[in-house]
Amino acid sequence: MTHTLLLITLLVKLGVAAAVASALARSHTFQRLLFAEHRRHRQTAAMLAFFLVPLTLGVWVRTAVPNFLAADISFEAVILLGLLVGPGWAMLGGAVLSVPALFHHEFLALPFNMVLGLSAGIFGRFVEMEEIWSFTPLIDLSLYRWVRRNLSKPRIDRQILMLFLIVAMEVVREWLARLYPRRLFALNTDVWGFRILVWLCAPMVVGIALKVWNALRIEIKLEEQKRLLLEARLDALQRQINPHFLFNTLNSIASLVRVKPKLAREMTVKLASILRALLKDHDTYVPLREELAFTDDYLDIEVVRFGSEKLRVEKEIDPRTLDVLVPSILLQPLIENSIKHGLEPRIHGGTITLRSQLAGGRVTIEVADDGVGMGARPLSALARTGAGIGLRNVRERLEVLYGNQARFEVVSHPGRGTLVSIEIPANLAEAT
Repeated sequence: MTHTLLLITLLVKLGVAAAVASALARSHTFQRLLFAEHRRHRQTAAMLAFFLVPLTLGVWVRTAVPNFLAADISFEAVILLGLLVGPGWAMLGGAVLSVPALFHHEFLALPFNMVLGLSAGIFGRFVEMEEIWSFTPLIDLSLYRWVRRNLSKPRIDRQILMLFLIVAMEVVREWLARLYPRRLFALNTDVWGFRILVWLCAPMVVGIALKVWNALRIEIKLEEQKRLLLEARLDALQRQINPHFLFNTLNSIASLVRVKPKLAREMTVKLASILRALLKDHDTYVPLREELAFTDDYLDIEVVRFGSEKLRVEKEIDPRTLDVLVPSILLQPLIENSIKHGLEPRIHGGTITLRSQLAGGRVTIEVADDGVGMGARPLSALARTGAGIGLRNVRERLEVLYGNQARFEVVSHPGRGTLVSIEIPANLAEAT
């Protein structure tokens, strides 16, 4: 083999490794199998199939097409299998990968691949997965990092051992291929500089595949952490309840115990229902009819506290919207905001109106009051004064759940009241 052809083969081999690793990474099934903490035998076999189907084809192409030696990365594939799934499965994978080579009379391919899988698998048992994932194809950086670490504090670096293992097995493969010509495939050259390049190409192929998958693994981890953070944030938002409401309700119950014990008991039951709904592990979405039932308990308590002559409730609910799924505990913060900052400051109180409408595959929910209004200040400025905190929380929940598919609008006129309008995609809510 000429030196030019050898260099081209090594470069194409790196490209083949990157292409195969990237193609496998696009499969969501492969992602789940590769990054699963625990795999059943069936799952490991499925993951093995993802490796073996394209790579066995690559071995066959190498044996059938002259001068296309870069298609065969079975050596590196067996090492990857040993590191990621263990010695037994790596030996099985090596046996399968050697089948095309056996038909090409390369009879040493089978025992060599099995020994290679066993060696890589045993080594993988003594290396932490994080060390495997962080293995870099930049060999010069690995050596530099190893030298710096051992100058200050000598210790065994398993990544360097992995690098030496891959290079050593590549050297053994070349030696066997020289000793038994055409019985084992290897890239051979008599020039030492090019021989070293061949030896270093193998760990670079392994490192490229691990880097591609590790980048995906980090991305998935970040997405999972983001999802957990959003869930925690959402849970905190939907469990919020104004402590003043609790104090005022308990004071109202205490004042009713002697004069109206039956009404006090009813308020206690409704308060218990509200607290139970807030504290239990409920679904993110509930039918609108359940949300309205929860809201009714809250409103009944507020009507008792303020008096039916000062707080009136009207509903204009489209029956078609009752079974539409909406975010749980969506209306209570809006109603609380209307009562506290809209109607309570008024001497004669006022009316809260709940509306819902289904049109064009979207559901619109409105909470309106005829109170004093909140002025034209943005929610951030209102939140600093105490008003608008519930509105801001609801808006944040909608952003978390729906992104830009939800519309949240607040229209307030001083002395005339406030209208909060929410529009969400009904079909998306039903699918969720």
